[in-house]
Amino acid sequence: MITRRYSRRDLAVLGFGLGAAVLVNVALIWGPTLASVALSGTDWNGISELRWIGTRNYGDLAEEYPPFWSAVRNNVLWLAFLGLVATPFGLFCAVLLDRRLRLSRVYQSALYMPVVLSLAVVGFIAQLVYSSDYGVLNAVTGLTTDWLGDSSINIWVVMVAAAWRHVGYVMIIYLAGLKAVDPALKEAAAIDGAGEAQTFFRVVFPTLRPINVIVLVITVIEALRAFDIVYAINKGRNGLELLSVLVTENIVGEASRIGFGSAIAVILLVISMAFIVTYLSQLFKEDRR
Repeated sequence: MITRRYSRRDLAVLGFGLGAAVLVNVALIWGPTLASVALSGTDWNGISELRWIGTRNYGDLAEEYPPFWSAVRNNVLWLAFLGLVATPFGLFCAVLLDRRLRLSRVYQSALYMPVVLSLAVVGFIAQLVYSSDYGVLNAVTGLTTDWLGDSSINIWVVMVAAAWRHVGYVMIIYLAGLKAVDPALKEAAAIDGAGEAQTFFRVVFPTLRPINVIVLVITVIEALRAFDIVYAINKGRNGLELLSVLVTENIVGEASRIGFGSAIAVILLVISMAFIVTYLSQLFKEDRR
């Protein structure tokens, strides 16, 4: 066995590359994260001296800040809608396109096109569609519904607009995974008498496990960091409250309650980590078996 010895120049290049990556990671990710955790226990407003108040911010969130629970509910709805409706539909579209339908390239481009748009642009498009005054939906159907102003329904129509973008993203990821599946597996299943549905769920879908992990992580992140679309519509108010909006309003808004906003950010971090860590831990346990 030949062992390669790195020269000083090689070690210097490796050290610089790894050091730069670690530095950027600490400065842009772990540094702000730890700072938010620390600031969540203070009442700092950005000007006054730091004063430690422990967990009072969290107690105030639960008991004296009504928008908080509305935002939690909306974030849970957002995650459930993307995970249980938009993601399966994106997988369904990928399966159809993988069968080499006629004009499949056209369908693929049409479904993927919304992905190149930011959520803010999707929010402006949603206004053109759902506006009670000049919206396309009311003009075509003859309805007079205030889709974006009615707090009982606006969260649902906005989630549909967000799903429009999410479906294309999920579709292209799953389509790439389906293209990599060994055709011999499908042929063997067909020889054994398995139908198309059985072949997909018992043979193809299990091979997509790495893709499923990626899609899950992306879905959770997309659901919890949603901000642009609701802010573009009505600044995240009147039924469209989200945790990310509350963080922004308290930290950089007129309130300037950095400690209070940091507490909301920490809760958002814990929720996102709980979903991702739980799923990944279960996945790794299955792989060890």
